[in-house]
Amino acid sequence: MIQVTCAIIIDSQERVLVTQRSKSMSLPLKWEFPGGKVEPDETPEACLIREIKEELDIEIQIKKALLNNIHIYPNITIQLIPFTCKHISGDILLKEHAEFKWLHGNELLALDWADADVPIVNYYLTNRWK
Repeated sequence: MIQVTCAIIIDSQERVLVTQRSKSMSLPLKWEFPGGKVEPDETPEACLIREIKEELDIEIQIKKALLNNIHIYPNITIQLIPFTCKHISGDILLKEHAEFKWLHGNELLALDWADADVPIVNYYLTNRWK
């Protein structure tokens, strides 16, 4: 099983950052919360900060860990480790993804999400005001 982090980055208007996987990535053009694979001897938190900087060129502050989701794809099993985060600085520069959007919670379910992210979206929407 591969550990993968993801960031639910929330801005001052309570919008959430979502990214679309590029055509060359696995699960092409599916939407996801940005993040990446945890390296050996790396904490999920350190991984997420590193991955967001590498993929989007922005700085984030981790606010809260959410429930993990284990998802079995046909060729890989991942443990998706989500965190709510705050955008601290920088302008988004896409280095791997095709597109990004800032969306309000009620807009999230309209996207074609990567399967592993769907329970994370639902959990966030159900628990975001708690």
